[in-house]
Amino acid sequence: MLGFLLRRLPFWVREPLLIVVGSVLGARLIYLALHDEEWVPAGIGVAFLVFTVVRVHLVVRALRARGNPGPAAAEGGPVSEAAAQPQPQPQPQAPAGQRPTPAAAEKEPNAWGQAAAAVALFAAIGAVLWLEPELLPSQDAGTPQAAAASCASTEEEELPSAYRRTAPRAVTGDELCEALNRSGLATLLGTPAERATSASGTSGTAPLTDGKVAQPEAQVRFDTYTVHVSATYNELSIAQYVKLMEFGDETGIRTLSVHGRPAVLFSDHTMKIEIDLGSGGSGGPVEEGPLARTLSVALDGGDRGGFFDITVWSASGALPEDSALLGIAGSILPVIAERTA
Repeated sequence: MLGFLLRRLPFWVREPLLIVVGSVLGARLIYLALHDEEWVPAGIGVAFLVFTVVRVHLVVRALRARGNPGPAAAEGGPVSEAAAQPQPQPQPQAPAGQRPTPAAAEKEPNAWGQAAAAVALFAAIGAVLWLEPELLPSQDAGTPQAAAASCASTEEEELPSAYRRTAPRAVTGDELCEALNRSGLATLLGTPAERATSASGTSGTAPLTDGKVAQPEAQVRFDTYTVHVSATYNELSIAQYVKLMEFGDETGIRTLSVHGRPAVLFSDHTMKIEIDLGSGGSGGPVEEGPLARTLSVALDGGDRGGFFDITVWSASGALPEDSALLGIAGSILPVIAERTA
């Protein structure tokens, strides 16, 4: 269909159109190839430029042909003196080889005008295509668009009884997810150009507690990092938690205070579980996953029990600075403090 429409266009519209489109696309592809260091787009861009050069050559030949004299003069034949002398009376019809009169020439389409109009029109289209990334709204981490994924709401589900028994009331997974999935999260992690690919929150209970301890969780995933937040409403204090770490495999343990609340930073490996459904088995071996960095903060300043964890890891094993976890804690803390005040 596109080829049919192009063939229906006049020559002086079609050819400038092909020249502009070919040159813009060719230059754009080469620019992107050099920027991204990918050579396949560069080859396609060169093909577009070669195609454009061929169209320019055709237009130049057509313009030269329009400037040549009529067939009789073009053949270089002799012109008699009688033919050169002006006739007293105009002939009813112009000879076959005579060039059109000025009046007739004025009625012909203006090739230069058509070409200029086509070039101006499609140059504007090409400029829009070229500047499209700059014309689109910025997707930096300071705008709401930076959080691509939204939290899946579970408000319609009934909360476990542990949430009602917790005094003050425990936060829910939805509330944690909304607090975590902020536009500035990617900036805190040191990857401001990334957008969240998934975000979720669950309102569950801690394992091995018979459903008596509320433990809401939330997780936001980026291309580089994954951030997991959980709050555990038990009687374990941060001081007791640090003593337990001394008997574990945690590394990089550092105690500190976060907004007047006892806290501890430590590193530990995540767990990797493989499930092979094709062999008929229900599970696979538990392997050691990538290293993760965790910040645990007491639910209250008196460290009377309960804490929330912020854990960050990546598939490559790279970890952000500890300041990133402290910044995330600053966004989670108001939600926690609203319940514990």
